[in-house]
Amino acid sequence: MDHFPSTEAAITALREIAAEYAREIEVSHDIGADQTSRRTAAGIGVATDPDGSLPHEAYVEFGGSPRVSVRLYPEDDALITVEGVECPDIPRDDVPAFLRSVFGGLAYVTARRFPPGYRLVVPLPGDRLHKEWTEMISLTPWLSSRVR
Repeated sequence: MDHFPSTEAAITALREIAAEYAREIEVSHDIGADQTSRRTAAGIGVATDPDGSLPHEAYVEFGGSPRVSVRLYPEDDALITVEGVECPDIPRDDVPAFLRSVFGGLAYVTARRFPPGYRLVVPLPGDRLHKEWTEMISLTPWLSSRVR
């Protein structure tokens, strides 16, 4: 598994995945403690964290179906949204593998009758699975086509 020590390194990997799967990619950057979403207490005009570092957060949107977006946080984790299903706390190093599973057709949705519910399941390296619950009414055509 690759290691991505910075947000910029992860963005480079995401650009490569976009090219691999022939998808458009749009990236926006938030740099500085006063710009990133988790640093609301930083104050106006305060760009660095108390340790002197400059936090870098990025939001990435991929074109095509399924609709996928990634928010890379400075704390080495990410929020990945697949067709409206939010998958929080994904380690930054797992983001490329997660996206390859989704874009490569390995991700699927499981259904339970009782209690009723659906889960988006994304296989990751090392026989790991990331599972996120979703409501039946929020199943998009792409998610519905992946139900097992």
